[in-house]
Amino acid sequence: MNGSPVVLHNARLIDGTGAPPVVDGALVVDGPRIGWCGPARHLPDDPALRGAERVDLGGRTVCPGFFDVHVHFALPGPAGNPLTGAGEPVTYRALKVLDRLRTTLHNGVTTARDLMGIDAGFRRAVAERRVEGPRLLVAVAMLSQTAGHADFRLPGGVDGLRTAVAFPGSPGGIVDTVDEIRTRVRALVAAGADCVKLATSGGVTSPHDRPEWLGLRPEMVRAAVEEAAAYGGLPVAVHAIGEAGIAAAVRSGVASIEHGYALTDELRAEMAERGQFLVPTLLETMAEPDPGRVPPAVYAKAVRWHRTAQEAFARSVGAGVRVALGTDAGLTAPHGANLRELGLMVRFGGMTPLQAIRAATADAAELCGVADALGSLTAGRTADLVVCGTDPLADIDSLGSPETIHAVVKEGCVAVDRAGVLRDAGLPRLAP
Repeated sequence: MNGSPVVLHNARLIDGTGAPPVVDGALVVDGPRIGWCGPARHLPDDPALRGAERVDLGGRTVCPGFFDVHVHFALPGPAGNPLTGAGEPVTYRALKVLDRLRTTLHNGVTTARDLMGIDAGFRRAVAERRVEGPRLLVAVAMLSQTAGHADFRLPGGVDGLRTAVAFPGSPGGIVDTVDEIRTRVRALVAAGADCVKLATSGGVTSPHDRPEWLGLRPEMVRAAVEEAAAYGGLPVAVHAIGEAGIAAAVRSGVASIEHGYALTDELRAEMAERGQFLVPTLLETMAEPDPGRVPPAVYAKAVRWHRTAQEAFARSVGAGVRVALGTDAGLTAPHGANLRELGLMVRFGGMTPLQAIRAATADAAELCGVADALGSLTAGRTADLVVCGTDPLADIDSLGSPETIHAVVKEGCVAVDRAGVLRDAGLPRLAP
């Protein structure tokens, strides 16, 4: 071990792999990485540890830093109207994104995948510690056909999505031919995208379509998957709500189905066989739309499809479909409440708390292609930690409350320490 390691002990360790917790555990933070993790009685008799700072966590629970693999930091959530951005300077919109990033990190999410809205500049700023936030993976834009889920052009000629959400220089989202989608995926690669986001069905909020309608046609999805594979094997995430859109995505070999509300048993079996992930975004379905604020068509779609989502999720879990935590935070789900999704996965899906935590850590890391560095409390992995004031296996819903997140560590640095448990740990602060 190098540097000055810190030993965290008297902790309940939930390692993210689905293994039973270690009740009297210890974990060594060695710079940006985990140096050792396991039962305290097995702590190595290493000369480097004999003089190390030791911090008693008082029986608190330590989990790996959590993932949210479906967020939209450019959107305000229930705190505002997305179209407000059309009347704001780009700099002002960017500063609001920074606040959302900080809130999300401080509430336990250390890695987030933004599936449309922010560009690679935010990822770089976070990586360089110029701003606080979860480690970012970005899709930059979402691709659909004309009159599809990425088409928010209004009758007056305003493109609501590009004007109010996208940042200057981001590739547009509307593609109508196989050649166009190949070119656009390459443009996204050039823009620094970590993954490709498509829409193969209509959506709840989009103005020109319905969730049961087929969006991007299968030949276009296959072309996008082929291009993404050619450029470093980028994963393809697909917004798919209705059966036709889900079928087109699953059978084209995408990495993940986002939402997947109308999955059939046949499609579930195909996803399980292929190892494709479902990102259920249950938190998004919990917000009852305000009929006074949304168009009647949007209200009707939300009521119908949110109920469908909640009723269908258990069948997907029971069929062995792999699940990763994503919330759609920024649409109607609020930023910073991401870990409420854990309790919903248990409530609607019949998952155990350990399974839900794995979906938000080790499995989410695998979907994102970063499992070699993140997602579990394993020696050599990056030291992303969440210190909880409760036992989440007894009360999984507690992780959705900020006061329960006593401390968050990212890359061995303290992002937030609400309970003061790491005050004397000697760990550096993350804040720039």
